Amino acid sequence: MESPPAPEDATEPNPLPPPFRGPLPQVHPGAGVGAVVPATVRSAVETSGAIAATHVAELTEVAEVPQVTELTEGVAPEPVVVATGVGHRFGTNDALRDLSFEVPDGQITVLLGPNGAGKTTAIRAITGALAPMWGAIRTFGLDPDDDGHLVRPRCGVVSAKPALYDRLSGRDNLAYAAELYGIGDAAPGRIEEEAARFGIADALDQKVGGYSTGMKTRLALARSVLHDPQLLLYDEPTSGLDPESSYAVLDLIREMTSYGHTVVMCTHLLAEAEGLADHIVMMEAGTALISGSPDELTRRYWPHPIVTMDAEDPRGLDRAASFPGVVGYRRDPSGARLEVDDLRRVPDMVSSLIADGVRLTRVDPHSPTLEDLYFTIRRASGVVATIGGPFAPNDDDAHRGSAGPGGSAGSRPRGLAPIRTGHGDLEPLPPAARPPAAPVAQAAPAAAAPTSGAGR
Repeated sequence: MESPPAPEDATEPNPLPPPFRGPLPQVHPGAGVGAVVPATVRSAVETSGAIAATHVAELTEVAEVPQVTELTEGVAPEPVVVATGVGHRFGTNDALRDLSFEVPDGQITVLLGPNGAGKTTAIRAITGALAPMWGAIRTFGLDPDDDGHLVRPRCGVVSAKPALYDRLSGRDNLAYAAELYGIGDAAPGRIEEEAARFGIADALDQKVGGYSTGMKTRLALARSVLHDPQLLLYDEPTSGLDPESSYAVLDLIREMTSYGHTVVMCTHLLAEAEGLADHIVMMEAGTALISGSPDELTRRYWPHPIVTMDAEDPRGLDRAASFPGVVGYRRDPSGARLEVDDLRRVPDMVSSLIADGVRLTRVDPHSPTLEDLYFTIRRASGVVATIGGPFAPNDDDAHRGSAGPGGSAGSRPRGLAPIRTGHGDLEPLPPAARPPAAPVAQAAPAAAAPTSGAGR
């Protein structure tokens, strides 16, 4: 059988070329895997009959795809994935309950939630590996349950525990995957390129059984992009990795969007999602509490900038509650926290306090973090969470009911949820106690004041 030629535009820019965008397999229905897989690979695979059978089934399914290039020309809608009211039950356990979310094209969407929230089940539904009992899910505008043979070739998947052939070398693992996806003559070059990108080029000829956990994860990531899929689905990709390896893997995942890939990543770790997610879907007990970009969600819960102040005599800070533009104020033993309508007011506020004899020791604009957002949304939705404790709650938390979304688009939860800063909560003043806002005045350069240390 002749392998399809490599595309003419597959140039090799330096240092690393973009992923291969070649045709899908053109395998004849009657051709067995032995006709396309190298002998060294075939020999080792035959010793794992059950696994090989699975891949042969996948090959047969992929072989039925006539031309995926036809799909990419204007058929795939925006967003890449749309889930509407999706539900699924295992026995008496509701794994997914009325789950609705979207995956924007060309961005990293993070499914964030504790263990048991339904993240992995959602990933399986996206590819059609699991057919939801109710609701609708569309991937590239297609129903993955009915059109899985069209959806799955356009996806790259890495599970929490990637299935690799330990008795094959890294190169042969990638060569086998390349043959299944019909990359053909371009496969050797693609293998070298992806191995270099993911930092395993020097280990390609070693048996995978001797790889560390981090190297196996990198190999699985390289395998997931060999055929240049549009959608990458990563389920807990840093599971079991040390901090340094985790950072490197997350950095590689972020790089994928620069090549035009769309990424969906599951995690229960706030540190992974912080700074990585372009779009967040916070899940709990099989449903989405809320979704949106980090900036959008932060503005929804904290529409005003927050400033923390402290002084040698904190009581002197109370006069700031009546300053123009202050829409929220609270003082506790750790200092005062103010909500202001514009941060440009801060220099004038500092100057006024100093003129009144207040000796400031701290002026600190505070940007709410993903951790602040996570716990605020859980409180707003009625989910019990231990503030200050680990991100992932007990397994029982994953099966507790929730009161519903933390707020709909364009709305604000009842009152302003306190922000947890480690020094107390920040709550706004009641509307009646808030002073009227005055126009924002541009701060003069001479109004500069120290932001730390006692005012002198």
